[in-house]
Amino acid sequence: MNNEMPITKEGFEKVQTELEHLIKVEREELKVVIAEARELGDLKENAEYHAAKEKQSTVEGRIMQLQGVVANALVINPSEVKSDKIVFGATVTLLDVDKDETVVYKIVGETESDMKVGKISFKSPLGKAIIGKEEGDTVIVKAPKGDIEYEVESFEYI
Repeated sequence: MNNEMPITKEGFEKVQTELEHLIKVEREELKVVIAEARELGDLKENAEYHAAKEKQSTVEGRIMQLQGVVANALVINPSEVKSDKIVFGATVTLLDVDKDETVVYKIVGETESDMKVGKISFKSPLGKAIIGKEEGDTVIVKAPKGDIEYEVESFEYI
C-alpha cells in the first residue's frame, strides 16, 4: 500500500525545520527542566515536574507526527510542474461569481494547508473541485451554506 502524501518543497522544508527544532531544542530543554524538577523532591506534589512531563508528552507526539509526514512525503516542486490543467502545486486565481470577488489559492498538501494565507489542501472540497480544470472553466463547490460558483481566471506553477 502506498502511503505517499504530496507536499510542496516549501512545506516539506518547513516540516523539517520544525522537526529539527523540536528534537534539538525543545526535547533537550525539557530534559533539563525535568531533571531540575526531580531534584526538588516529592514528585507527587511537584507541579513543575508534572507540567514538564505533560509538555514532554505533547512535544514527543508532535515529533512522531512530523516524522510520519517526512517518511511519507512525496515532495513536489511547483515550479517544475508542467501542465495545461490545474494540478497539485498550482496557484489558482478564481472569480467568486456570487460576490464578484477574485481570490487566489495555492493547492498544497494537507499538513501545510492554511486558508488564512491562501493555501488549500488538494483534499478540500474546493481543492478537489478545481483540480483538472482549465482557464475559463466554471467550478461549483458544495458548501454547508449552499453551492459556491467560481470561474477559473488563471493558474500558474511558481
